[in-house]
Amino acid sequence: MRTWQVERRKRTRQLIELGGLVVKAGIVELTNDDRAIIYGAMLWIAGKLQSHEGGHARDLWATKGKQAFNAERHEEQMSHRP
Repeated sequence: MRTWQVERRKRTRQLIELGGLVVKAGIVELTNDDRAIIYGAMLWIAGKLQSHEGGHARDLWATKGKQAFNAERHEEQMSHRP
């Protein structure tokens, strides 16, 4: 496989995973799949990260995301127990 094909597949996988996060967070349902709202919210996030409060926002959101991933993993483990 050519290098450009490998890179394209990596990029495609990344985009699919990022889209999955938007769905997982409930953003699609909450916005009624309004792309302008979703894009506007992402622009707001980017602006916040570029501001003087960016470090605090990054830490806060990273903690919240890690907690959600851990809670989901815990739920999955509990549902697979006999």
